[in-house]
Amino acid sequence: MWTRCIIALGSNLGDKRTNLNYALDRLEETSHIRVETRSSYRETDPVGYVDQPRFLNAAALLSTRLSPVDLLGAMQKIEADMGRQRTVIWGPRTIDLDLLFYGDSVVNTLELVLPHPGIQERLFVLDPLVEIASEWIHPVYKKSVYELRQELIAWIIRHHGNRSADYADYRRL
Repeated sequence: MWTRCIIALGSNLGDKRTNLNYALDRLEETSHIRVETRSSYRETDPVGYVDQPRFLNAAALLSTRLSPVDLLGAMQKIEADMGRQRTVIWGPRTIDLDLLFYGDSVVNTLELVLPHPGIQERLFVLDPLVEIASEWIHPVYKKSVYELRQELIAWIIRHHGNRSADYADYRRL
């Protein structure tokens, strides 16, 4: 049985666009994974560890016959093959692949948490996600990703006022 899932992609080292395209190609070449669609690319400021280059971010809708853990393993293999170093939390990376949703599964193990924690707090994740799957329902919050994005924007404006542009600053590429 094929399951629809959504991943987030990011890169801020090397040729970022080539890195994202290559990762998507590698996913497509993996048995039992089909890339259904992807968002446009967006350049965003880093979050957390800010002394690093800007990121290029995207989201992709996949269909897979792999289990969530096997899909995560395939994604981590692509990251490793592309030179991903996990030395600095939120640090620079050639590629970052995050499994956001696997159908409507809710998983909480040491190995995997689904939906990916923090989706509702990250505009750089929600913006491309809304582009490709605005009606996707978050299985924990029972809201569409579009609604989560609108709530986050309202929160940013309430708490940061005129500085809200700092949190939404990206260029659609």
